[in-house]
Amino acid sequence: MRELPVVATIIVLAAVATMIALGFWQLGRLQEKEAQLAIYSAAQSDVSEIAYPRDKASLQAALYRRSRFECARVTNILSVSGSSANGQSGWAHKAECVLPDGATGEVALGWSRDPAAPEYTGGTVTGIIAPGGRIVADPPLAGLEPLAKPDPADIPNNHLAYAGQWFFFALTALVVFFLAVKRRAET
Repeated sequence: MRELPVVATIIVLAAVATMIALGFWQLGRLQEKEAQLAIYSAAQSDVSEIAYPRDKASLQAALYRRSRFECARVTNILSVSGSSANGQSGWAHKAECVLPDGATGEVALGWSRDPAAPEYTGGTVTGIIAPGGRIVADPPLAGLEPLAKPDPADIPNNHLAYAGQWFFFALTALVVFFLAVKRRAET
């Protein structure tokens, strides 16, 4: 039997080690994500209001909590596809606001079947902080119906599948390398 190809063996083993490390990293991320989702789920049941977050770090800690801000001026209203609180498809209407201190905020005003932007000129906004920092108005504003409330269950948690993929890739690389070495030895 011929010798193992040294360079190819080192490259394959380094690649396999990297893939296994990535698989274990994804398993660690799985635990982190499950802990974060548990925090978000607990936040849903907290009825106390918090200050509207002003930066990304505050936003992460505030997700799925109740908050409020004053929409001093509306700069834009967008209509995008969305679901009502009872699961009907239609239009979610969002307003981009300037707050009294000059900061900006976004509010998901509510839901309707009509894609036309509703009349909304601002005011006090209360609701639930959703990913991205927007407040999903609760109660809805501008005469609209309630939107589906943001739910942490909608956040994908596929780290276990990613870990499985990395381990499978490592196994596949070893099998292919073994078959290539075996074939080389036979010739």
